[in-house]
Amino acid sequence: MPDSPERYVARVVDVPEEGIRLAPAPGTAPPQEPTEVNLLGMAVALALGTADYEHHPEPRNPELQTVDALLAGDAVMPWRATREVAGTDPYVVCERSASGHYHCRVQHRPEDDPA
Repeated sequence: MPDSPERYVARVVDVPEEGIRLAPAPGTAPPQEPTEVNLLGMAVALALGTADYEHHPEPRNPELQTVDALLAGDAVMPWRATREVAGTDPYVVCERSASGHYHCRVQHRPEDDPA
C-alpha cells in the first residue's frame, strides 16, 4: 500500500443549490489505487453522515461525480449540512490506521485557520 496517504484532510465547501465539494488541504492527496480510494471514500461518507450531513435533493451524476473526483476536490456531491457551527469551517480529517483502515471525522476549525 505504498501510495496510500497516512492522513487526508479537506475543507468541506458548501456549493449553494448543488451540495458540497471537498478542498484538500495543502500537502494532502488522495490515494491512487482503486481499493484505497474506495476505502477512503467510504470513511469520508461515514464521517459526513455522523456529522449530520444528508443527501441533497439534487440527483448525483455518476459519470462526473465519482469517489476519485470527490476526494480530489474536482466534483460537487449532493450532500448538505443540517447544522453549522458559526465562525468555523468544517474539515474532514482522516487518519490511516496500521491495519490500513481510514478513520475519519468532521472537525470545525476557526475560519481563519487554513491548516
